[in-house]
Amino acid sequence: MKLVLLGAPGAGKGTQAKGLSKELKLAHISTGDILRIAIKENTPLGQKAKRYVETGELVPDSLVTQMVIERLSSDDVKDGFILDGFPRNRQQASDLDNFLSGRNTCNYFVLYLDASEKTLIKRLSGRRICRKCQAVYHLINFPPLKEMTCDHCQGELYQRSDDKEETIKNRLEVYQRQTAPVVEYYFKQKRLIHIKSDDDAPLVLRQMLEVLAKPFSSRS
Repeated sequence: MKLVLLGAPGAGKGTQAKGLSKELKLAHISTGDILRIAIKENTPLGQKAKRYVETGELVPDSLVTQMVIERLSSDDVKDGFILDGFPRNRQQASDLDNFLSGRNTCNYFVLYLDASEKTLIKRLSGRRICRKCQAVYHLINFPPLKEMTCDHCQGELYQRSDDKEETIKNRLEVYQRQTAPVVEYYFKQKRLIHIKSDDDAPLVLRQMLEVLAKPFSSRS
């Protein structure tokens, strides 16, 4: 089974991708993880990406696409994968189709995690990140054992500037502009499966597993 997870920041893509990966025994491919690993291992693509990261610039879409395609070429994903954080725009969606078609593996489904703006703001504004190991916590849903201290490395937790409430609405507006065409693209292809993701993570995961167990004609 091959799955793509779409959804706004805070919709739960990373959390649900990990849950699906465990339940379905599929590789979880996160663009954020790919980027960090490529830079750490100093691969040719990682070297290119590092130049942008070190100067605070966004890594170009074309480079992100190359990194995803390189990961999808690995032997451990030929029988299935869960792609989280890609594609982010119509061009990347088309590039993904072109790559998978060339490998005769273009039969995949797209899970669109849809949560209300109120839910998204609540989730994002409560998120805290470890400065040392980048572990993710949430003040309500997944708090650290010791206040503002990472359970793993005892690093200091902080709130990212783009997780502050005053900037979240702007992030959501940008997401809608960029990703609405991707949702429409997959809807027209009849690949899109709509998942309401306002509930707690275990309930959303159960909903997704139930939907994926049905024949495609009965999914929605």
